[in-house]
Amino acid sequence: MASLQAAATLMQPAKFVQLRKPAALPPGGLSKAFGIEPSSARLTCSLQNDVKDFAQRCADAAKIAGFALATSALVAAGGANAEGVPKRLTFDEIQSKTYMEVKGTGTANQCPTIDGGVNSFPFKAGKYNLKKFCLEPTSFTVKAEGVSKNAPAEFQKTKLMTRLTYTLDEIEGPFEVASDGTVKFVEKDGIDYAAVTVQLPGGERVPFLFTIKELVATGKPESFSGQFLVPSYRGSSFLDPKGRGGSAGYDNAVALPAGGRGDEEELAKENIKDSSSGTGNITFSVTSSKPETGEVIGVFESIQPSDTDLGSKAAKDVKIQGIWYAQLES
Repeated sequence: MASLQAAATLMQPAKFVQLRKPAALPPGGLSKAFGIEPSSARLTCSLQNDVKDFAQRCADAAKIAGFALATSALVAAGGANAEGVPKRLTFDEIQSKTYMEVKGTGTANQCPTIDGGVNSFPFKAGKYNLKKFCLEPTSFTVKAEGVSKNAPAEFQKTKLMTRLTYTLDEIEGPFEVASDGTVKFVEKDGIDYAAVTVQLPGGERVPFLFTIKELVATGKPESFSGQFLVPSYRGSSFLDPKGRGGSAGYDNAVALPAGGRGDEEELAKENIKDSSSGTGNITFSVTSSKPETGEVIGVFESIQPSDTDLGSKAAKDVKIQGIWYAQLES
């Protein structure tokens, strides 16, 4: 029964609603409705000045908000120490601080300084033990082609991509001062390497192992230098995304067909992993010393090769400049 009633309802003729014609607006009514006053040559918007004032207020508010945001960021970064570089402390001042006083300040990544001292190297001839040797880089540049076309290769400034954990510390070894004033240092132990990654202006990232392993440096105190060993950034047991490694993993990519395809020159450097070490050169210069405590500080410049991705890439020259600190004890 309900279905019959529904069918009868659908069969009824549809009712049409006649739309009324809109009432004619008086001349200028539409313009006045939107606040526009007609004129003989042009339309003048009465809201024009208000819109301009509103837009200007919005722009001023955006500037104030941006300045407030930047100010709050500087305050959060440390207020007066907004640059993020903490005050350099002496060795005794660092030792007097607790872990919580050092944590998060950046002091742990800095080498100590000397309070007072002389601008010379007054240590007498003899054999010493150099300890607490610290190297803190302040500049990383990489020799690479410029961003512009056909630009010659030169050392370019880089952006640090890793955390502030690149300082070498607690290095020690025998230090000898000869009768003619020349010095000799042989590196034996300590935290003598740190993995660092920097980015070139073009976006290329360059990883390398900052180190002075097995360093033997000789010369005058104002300039003594020597070579050191640069181990491979990755060891021979490291496996690449295709499972290839120097001492483990596949010999070549599984997807490559056998019979010579994997032995082509462009693929051989990817298949044959090379974890051999490189060689770097570093030069030290003494700038100040404190004979009564045996403390010495100075500057250094090191040039060493970058990572080769186990032989698949050509190494780039990395120049590292910075400051150093050490203690001499007889």
